[in-house]
Amino acid sequence: MSARQIKLPGVSGSLVTVLYLIRHAHADWAPDEDRPLSAQGCVDAQGVADLLQPVPISAVYSSPFRRARDTVAPLAERLGLPIHEIDDLRERELGTVPAGGFMVAVKATWEDPTLAFPGGEPNAAAQRRGVAVIQGLLDRHPGQQIAIGTHGNLLALILQRFDPSVGFAFWQLLTMPDVYRLEVEGDRVTRDRLWRPLS
Repeated sequence: MSARQIKLPGVSGSLVTVLYLIRHAHADWAPDEDRPLSAQGCVDAQGVADLLQPVPISAVYSSPFRRARDTVAPLAERLGLPIHEIDDLRERELGTVPAGGFMVAVKATWEDPTLAFPGGEPNAAAQRRGVAVIQGLLDRHPGQQIAIGTHGNLLALILQRFDPSVGFAFWQLLTMPDVYRLEVEGDRVTRDRLWRPLS
C-alpha cells in the first residue's frame, strides 16, 4: 500500500489525527440527489464497515445525501455511533450539462475551477467549503480517528487542495465506494487508499 506525503496548510500541533474519507457506494442514477444505494452499493457499504470496524473511530460524519449516509450507516451501526450530517459535505452541483455530455462537462470544471454551468457550483467554491469542513473536524477531533462520508468530486477537490497533482484523471479512477485514509500530524499528511475493489 503506497503512501503519499502532502502538506496541509494552516494546521498546527503534533497530535496525529486520522480522517477516513469515504466516497459513497454505487447508486443507480436518478435526478433526485436523495437516491438510495443500489443492491451492489448496499453490499459494498457492508464492505466499508468490514474494513473500518476494527479502527477506533470516535465519530462518523456524512453528507446529507442518502447515498453517502447509507454508505457509512453500517459502520456507524456496528460502532454504536450516531451519524452527524454536515451540509457542506454534499456533492458539487454540476448544473445544466451542455452539449457534449457529463464527462466533458466535468472535465471542463477541473480545467477551469471558476467555471460554473447554469445552476451549478464552481469547483473552487466546492473545494473551499469541503476544506473548511476538514479543517473544522481536525480542530474538533485532535488525536482522534473519524469517518467522513462524501462524494467523488468533493473528495477529489479536498485532496487537491493539499496535493495539486490530484485532478480530473484522479477523479476518473475513483470507485464507488472508495476510502482514503489521511493521517494528519501538524502540517504533514500521509495519504493512503484503503479500498481495494474486487474487480
